[in-house]
Amino acid sequence: MTELAYWIALHHAPGIGSITCKKLLDHCGSAKAVFDQIEDLKLKKTTRDFLKNPDWAAVESDLAWQEKEPFHSIITLHDANYPAQLKEIADPPAILYLKGNPGLLHDTQIAIVGSRNPTPPGQENAWQFAASLSRMGVIITSGLALGIDGSAHKGALQNGGTTIAVTATGLDRVYPARHRKLAHEIVEKGLIISEMPIGTPPKPQYFPRRNRIISGLSVGTLVIEAARNSGSLITARLALEQNREVFAIPGSIHNPLARGCHDLIRQGAKLVETAHDITEELEAVTVKQPIKTSPAVRLESPKLDQKQSQLLNSVGFEPIHIDQLIEHSGLTAEEVSSMLLFLELDGHVSTAPGGTYIRNS
Repeated sequence: MTELAYWIALHHAPGIGSITCKKLLDHCGSAKAVFDQIEDLKLKKTTRDFLKNPDWAAVESDLAWQEKEPFHSIITLHDANYPAQLKEIADPPAILYLKGNPGLLHDTQIAIVGSRNPTPPGQENAWQFAASLSRMGVIITSGLALGIDGSAHKGALQNGGTTIAVTATGLDRVYPARHRKLAHEIVEKGLIISEMPIGTPPKPQYFPRRNRIISGLSVGTLVIEAARNSGSLITARLALEQNREVFAIPGSIHNPLARGCHDLIRQGAKLVETAHDITEELEAVTVKQPIKTSPAVRLESPKLDQKQSQLLNSVGFEPIHIDQLIEHSGLTAEEVSSMLLFLELDGHVSTAPGGTYIRNS
């Protein structure tokens, strides 16, 4: 058996988490040595029994996955290729499964996280911040979830940048399934990683563990739209525990998805309005030269007429109901309905929950 096989067998053992695994390896010197010294180690009976008879079939499954494609790889905590930034945290993963370009692990990363059900402006903010930071040469790291995560990954990829997705499942599957196409694009231009063995399904308890890797890989974490009990706040808390910077974008006092960000700002997170607010804060971080990308071709939108401008001026950056728009604008219900459709199609406004509208710019 190879040393990597012993690492994987140890990784599969019940009762051995990241911290225990690191202690065992520090004490014994190697993964194989752990198995050689089983009788001398203070371990639970279930763990000891497993190590005496490991699940070699599961180990072979992981190794076969690595051999399947040239862009599949498995690295351990003792490998030279293990990211130094992640190794600094209290409980670094013993093993990382990689799919894509492993060299990106050593580049400057900023995490972008937030709600799975963001408002349209929240999604736009995630895309724009990821795009701006990517142009500065920063890797965008997130969790491949719906909402803010997905928008951040896309903002990086669509602007000539690269991105890293950290998942809570084995890399033989994509979760959520709706991001299958996005996952393929990330593998082609970036990297997907997980500490979960091949075949691991999504389970709720795996996602907080995934979050410590997102923040641990990154020099800072940007939170965009998070409710007070959001998983994104777990990532932010972990970033603070790891002595990393935390940034938050404020929002409307009426938006429940802004309250988590406001709480973070009260606790000392930096309020940001532009990507430069982030890079200025990270003075010790060397940001690469901007990536030269061709400007996007944009069609000129037709100019708004007087009534359309009048209606748009009645739509604010907080959700407003159509009945209020009719009252504020002085237009008829028929005019407001038809013009709202035009303004939405032209990108000026977006629909929000409860039959309300919100201005985009």
